Amino acid sequence: RPNHKKECKKRAAEIFDEALFKTPPPNEDCPICYLRLPLCFAEAKYRACCGKNICLGCDYADAIARGSIICPFCRDPGPASDEESIERIKKRIEAGDVGAMGMLGCRYRSGNSGVPQDSNKALELLHQAAKLGCAESHYNLATCYVQGEVVEKDEKKAKYHWERAAMGGCVKSRRNLGVFEAKAGNMNRAMKHFMISAGFGCGKSLKNIRYGFSNGFVTKDEFEKALRAHKESKDEMQSDQRDAARPFSSCGGICNT
Repeated sequence: RPNHKKECKKRAAEIFDEALFKTPPPNEDCPICYLRLPLCFAEAKYRACCGKNICLGCDYADAIARGSIICPFCRDPGPASDEESIERIKKRIEAGDVGAMGMLGCRYRSGNSGVPQDSNKALELLHQAAKLGCAESHYNLATCYVQGEVVEKDEKKAKYHWERAAMGGCVKSRRNLGVFEAKAGNMNRAMKHFMISAGFGCGKSLKNIRYGFSNGFVTKDEFEKALRAHKESKDEMQSDQRDAARPFSSCGGICNT
């Protein structure tokens, strides 16, 4: 009986790893330029009017061309106040938009843009959005558990949410898992995470792979494969419009994802 339980746990772990290290789907495309959305959250903007995520390049280019800030996709003029913005987000939630649910959770988490700071409400919305498959909400929950923000610090729970976010395609979570495993001395698992995230355009992960190659954790073929995949992915997300808009993002264009 004990051997049977041991084998079951071993097989369950193997099945989980198969799902964890399976290459996830890429980011969705911007509905305007049809290029894959950037990795940096600050370089794309969610529009509650139509529920679309639009790259900052298209948003910026449209604003420059028209001399006014309207939605480049549906041409909505935008909310006139924070209160109207919140009402729009709530309508998107009623329509089943998990991204809007996670966004509202983040607003309650920090207490801005028309809502008071409310840790319980933030966690309720983030957990609900995560359960419905929102990878970004899993990432934000992991951040809360790592920083001890609105919850007590808990590395196990942070890892749990990073894993779910990574399986959902969150490249930042994938890279964080690589760092987590490297610190624990699990270099084989760490390099697997870095290989996947580098393949989606993560520059920091590529640096980690270069370190792994220099120290014998990654083969020459694996390193060359990572270099090619990283370049191809970056090319898929690059445009002159995005380059022009990057300095105006909330990260100031210095986010080295």
